[in-house]
Amino acid sequence: MFQVTTQTVALPDGREITIETGKLARQADGAVVVRLGDTMLLATVVASKEAREGIDFLPLSVDYQEKFASAGRIPGSFQRREGRLSDYEILISRLVDRALRPTFPENYHADVQVMITMISADPEVQPDQLAALAASSALAVSDIPFGGPISEVRVAKINGEYKINPLTSELQNATLDLIVAANERDINMVEGELDEAQENEVVEALKVAHDAIKAQIAAQKELEAKVGKTEKREYNHETHDEELRAAVRAFCYDKIYEVAKKGQASKKARSEGFKAVRDEYMASLPEGAEVNESLIKTYFHDLVWEASRNLVLNERYRLDSRKLDEIRPIQCEVDYLPRAHGSAIFTRGETQSMTTVTLGTKLDEQIVDQPLTQGYNKFMLHYNFPGFSTGEVKPNRGASRREVGHGNLAHRALKGMLPEGQDNPYTIRIVSDILESNGSSSMATVCAGTLALMDAGIKIKAPIAGIAMGLITDEATGKYAVLSDILGDEDHLGDMDFKVTGSEKGITAVQMDMKVNGLSYEILTEALMQARAGRLHILGEMKKALDAVKPDLKSFAPRAYVIKIAQDQIGAVIGPGGKVVQEIQRESGATVNIEEREGAGFVSIFATNKESMDKAVGRVKGITATAEVGEIYDGKVKTIQPFGAFVEFLPGKDGLLHISEVKWERLETMDGVFKVGDEVRVKLVEIDKKTGKYRLSRKALLPRPENNTKA
Repeated sequence: MFQVTTQTVALPDGREITIETGKLARQADGAVVVRLGDTMLLATVVASKEAREGIDFLPLSVDYQEKFASAGRIPGSFQRREGRLSDYEILISRLVDRALRPTFPENYHADVQVMITMISADPEVQPDQLAALAASSALAVSDIPFGGPISEVRVAKINGEYKINPLTSELQNATLDLIVAANERDINMVEGELDEAQENEVVEALKVAHDAIKAQIAAQKELEAKVGKTEKREYNHETHDEELRAAVRAFCYDKIYEVAKKGQASKKARSEGFKAVRDEYMASLPEGAEVNESLIKTYFHDLVWEASRNLVLNERYRLDSRKLDEIRPIQCEVDYLPRAHGSAIFTRGETQSMTTVTLGTKLDEQIVDQPLTQGYNKFMLHYNFPGFSTGEVKPNRGASRREVGHGNLAHRALKGMLPEGQDNPYTIRIVSDILESNGSSSMATVCAGTLALMDAGIKIKAPIAGIAMGLITDEATGKYAVLSDILGDEDHLGDMDFKVTGSEKGITAVQMDMKVNGLSYEILTEALMQARAGRLHILGEMKKALDAVKPDLKSFAPRAYVIKIAQDQIGAVIGPGGKVVQEIQRESGATVNIEEREGAGFVSIFATNKESMDKAVGRVKGITATAEVGEIYDGKVKTIQPFGAFVEFLPGKDGLLHISEVKWERLETMDGVFKVGDEVRVKLVEIDKKTGKYRLSRKALLPRPENNTKA
């Protein structure tokens, strides 16, 4: 019934990846199951036979989804079924999309759908490092035109050594964690985070990753040959008029080049200049002549692309007149929003981010419920890109995949700089609203996020800045130009978008997308070093606005205090049915959260004013304090007996103040000495070793009369 074909490929550490086709999803154009350990991914690809009318791009959709059953779990949602893709699944979908998209033929415009499903989950095998391999393998065993195979691996630096697709438990000690995609010749996608790594470490990691990828590509080619899919389907999705193309070039190219060479800083002015050339060409056509306006727009766009690139390659001159390594003018401002816990505006050229920081309590943590990950997240970064930022009309339909991806990059850049453990009791949410965009808005988010954290008084380890690098190459002549701080036009017209974030010490996150083949390690190294110089310049500009973390939080921001208590004292603080902790919150106005970890209790107290904080801290410390002989306490009379009074000197701890210990003078009766509720200062003079009862003294704190010689 089944014609199953299997191919294996070995990882450097000896583990084997298995690629199987012919058993599942046989009506798809291509389908494979990729397995490493107990993690199994089913990847399917389907492409329409013809392109839709009017489509002049590749309508590729990539969806990665994790089934809860793969990990033996039922979804925690109300409906108890998988819903829309989570941010995590969207991020993996984007990793695969960015790796695959450049490999399709430029003139192929049929709808292509790639679906990757995790059908079995091994906690020690991360699925993201296998997703692109699965997708590429499914394309390899199909007849869909595809310039692959490609593959993708994780490379991590653990204890000073680079490892391919390490175990999940090993990643806890990683100082570098990158997902790298490549074809047989070149790297085309990189994404990951680093612990202030040096540029040479990144290059070394990419070389190690590429060697592993080449082995996986060879395995896919063998699989392709086994199933007999080396010949791909024929298609014709574009019709051209070479005579028209030549006419548009003859009239427009020189004029376009001159507009580009004007070096206008404004994106709008350049756009209007190019449009004026096109309008002039259209006006030059004979009246009533039949013309294909769609083709004219295509050919005109191609000339803008060509002229802008030639300007850079031949004259080392950019569209906005900057030098290749020059950064646009930067303006920074902090504390712009009076009621935000932290805020900053970062403007670089025509790109602007207004970013806020909000500090929350333990109760504000994000619940994480995924097949392989359950728990809480106390650091969130959200990136918003409204249409008005580029002068466009765009409906607001929630976060797009692009917004999720850009926010994740900024999150990776900053998270390693946050204080850890008890030094950071807050749940932190950063929101970047892009108000203006002309290239590198995610990097503006990193810079504004750093300033907003510093404005909020969060003691980050070091300021972080980000820069987007571009590349323009000419394979025929060997010319190339590395561009710092690219414009939106340069991103569109260039061959590379390489984002690098880091501190003065080193790199914290990278993201690279290549649109062409041929990035050598020498050019990559040059781009990284040029990025470092640009990053240091940006950090210098940021310091002009705020050169150190503000010494205190805003007056209205929640204060936090963490008290570590013994494990057996947790119950006393919570009380029966939560009675004690609820009473503390009610009386103090503070928020109190208690969690057990590392064999101890941690009481987190949040309050917006000192009085509330002091009340709550005092109550908790009182409950958990250990009574010590010789210590002095402010107590409260609880009951009065003929032989003395019982005084609560610590919450829940009563001691006997005997009638003989009230004052130096002899008392015959307790009548009229105290009443219930009176406050009295006492000294703990003894703890009975057998019964644990406390004996208190008031007279030990009073001056001894001169005629009284008794101790």
